Amino acid sequence: MSRVLALSVVLLVAVAAPLRVSSVTQQSTPRIGEPITPILPPPREDPARVRLGEMLFGDPRLSGSGSRACSSCHDLATNGADGRRRGLAPDGTDLPVNTLTVFNAGLSFRNNWAGERRSLEDQAKGSIDNPRIMGGNLDLVVRRLRADPTMTQAFARAYGGPPDGTRVVDALATFERTLVTPNSRFDAWLRGDDAALNQSELQGYKLFKSIGCASCHQGVNMGGNLFQVSGVFHPVTGTTSRLVRVPSLRNAAATAPYFHDGSAPTLEAAIRTMGRAQLDRTLTVAQIDQIAAFLRTQTGQYRGRLVTAHP
Repeated sequence: MSRVLALSVVLLVAVAAPLRVSSVTQQSTPRIGEPITPILPPPREDPARVRLGEMLFGDPRLSGSGSRACSSCHDLATNGADGRRRGLAPDGTDLPVNTLTVFNAGLSFRNNWAGERRSLEDQAKGSIDNPRIMGGNLDLVVRRLRADPTMTQAFARAYGGPPDGTRVVDALATFERTLVTPNSRFDAWLRGDDAALNQSELQGYKLFKSIGCASCHQGVNMGGNLFQVSGVFHPVTGTTSRLVRVPSLRNAAATAPYFHDGSAPTLEAAIRTMGRAQLDRTLTVAQIDQIAAFLRTQTGQYRGRLVTAHP
């Protein structure tokens, strides 16, 4: 049995990511038959709800202590995450997992490392209520927002009524659906620009497909649309194998460290480990460098600027 076939045998769930189609028409036809498709521009959403969601995303009143906002851990000025090996709880202790970027989260069929959050609305509510994330609850959030005339007016413009729990999570999810990062060099190549990638990057993409990486990291988000066993052939991080939602590789060059526990400090280290753990391959330095070069072409743009690593 080939390694790629062996990998496909352990594939347990494959579900197409629920995409919202943008009204913006692409200027050229994407390449046919590739396992990855270009990211489209942000979907057209109600502008008032997007603005309100952005306000809430940066509002510390969504946390129990009033000291942290969604943006405290998901920095939209850089990579949509926090750059730490593991996330930080409200009490200052480390969380068990690395913070995933919020960029392109709306292109995944589920969210979180375990994939237990089935929608962005579910993710927003779960984060607010989680004592290790925001440490609050929606009832408290609503009371705080209703005491603020500016917020009350913003909810009235967006929803025709005052703040409530359903509207809070809907506004957050509406804003987060716009957090897509199109216009990477690889997207340009997929749209037909032959000059967008150099030969090393193209060779890296060929390797990415031929050795089996694209079996899990495919679709518009290069992942995020299926579950997989972590550590098919060898443990990834010294833990036992477990089922995880395949993470997206979009903006991979800007989102170090890697893996659910942040144990891989560099892109090259992550590629080396995944080759052995998931494909039972010992990749050469040249192969690792070529795949890394390809992954660096995945860096897209948010509001017209390239996504950058968190300092």
